[in-house]
Amino acid sequence: MIENGFLYLGVIIGLSGLVAVLESSKSKFFKVVPGIVLIYFGGAILKTTGIIGSTETIDSTYGNVRDVLLPMLIFLMLLNCDLRKLVKLGPKMLIGYFAAAFSIMAGFVITFLLFQGFYAPNTSEAFGALAGSWTGGSANMVIIQGILEVPENIFGYALIMDTINYSTWVMLMFWLVPFAAVFNKWAKSNTEHLDEVTQELMEEDEEKEGKTISFVHMLGLLALAIFVSAVAAEIGGLLPSFGTVVNATTWTILIVSILGVVLAMTKLAKVPGSMDMANVFLYIVIALIASRADFSQLGQAPVYIISGFVILAVHAIIMMIVAKVFKLDLFTLGVSSLANIGGMASAPLLAGAFHRSLIPIGVLMALGGSFLGTYGGLAVAEILSNL
Repeated sequence: MIENGFLYLGVIIGLSGLVAVLESSKSKFFKVVPGIVLIYFGGAILKTTGIIGSTETIDSTYGNVRDVLLPMLIFLMLLNCDLRKLVKLGPKMLIGYFAAAFSIMAGFVITFLLFQGFYAPNTSEAFGALAGSWTGGSANMVIIQGILEVPENIFGYALIMDTINYSTWVMLMFWLVPFAAVFNKWAKSNTEHLDEVTQELMEEDEEKEGKTISFVHMLGLLALAIFVSAVAAEIGGLLPSFGTVVNATTWTILIVSILGVVLAMTKLAKVPGSMDMANVFLYIVIALIASRADFSQLGQAPVYIISGFVILAVHAIIMMIVAKVFKLDLFTLGVSSLANIGGMASAPLLAGAFHRSLIPIGVLMALGGSFLGTYGGLAVAEILSNL
């Protein structure tokens, strides 16, 4: 069993690096199973089998490393996000995002009504916490758990759903990417604006790739990312908190996001290597998250796992209807869905599966969910408690 924090970190980063190397081989396997899914299951298996233990040292290492890397990767990714180009996407991305949030909330209500007689007490609060995660992120889930004081045993079922159902949904979204053209034809989507923005971003990306990434580029970007994140964290800790949503972490992410977007409109955005470094941090963060996923309780909560799939089915049906009515493309639907359900860990990667230049769109969508998720989860808990 791994109980030492440094060894734990070494194994997690080693897993990320191994998958990245295998993925670069262009094997047909990775066209079916993306590297991010392999990292997630690899980390989860290490946790489930007990190879990674549960010690205060490991918990501290996990929290500290994640909290340091997350603002850095957000900043580096957003250096590629020129809002002057992304605004050309128009209102369809917003329609997709809010349709995803609404459909997920509706899925919780419908599913609770269907299986209400099979649930343990306090399930409405646990579902509220899970809804916070699926319309925002894990941080929103933890915040709601604290607000509603969800019992740990019931909260555990929500965590199982957040692991099993979420993992399945992420894999499904990635598997659908090659069928984008078929879906867009069915929905009669007009991807002209998206194609135009993608082409512009691709040209800039190719221009960057044509430049050699030097020692100065890497050290300069790393130094800037660390400096910006450290200053943002310091300032964020000094700013006032409002309720449970606006706290030091919220301020930190907001500050690095604003700085990243502003600097993306300067010559700094043309410095090569920022996206590659951001992807390194992203793979490590995902491996860290995966190392907390324990599948050992899978057989203990079948009704909750089934409920999770029903919620996602309702979400999928409503999103299909919205796609047909508003003629939304698969990219918009997929990223909108994972910006809610997956947040920062998967929405940028799904965007990158369409084209790596579109990753910043996934980042921005996920950031929006991190602010709104808590309110969505609390609304679901309030509705379910009155049913």
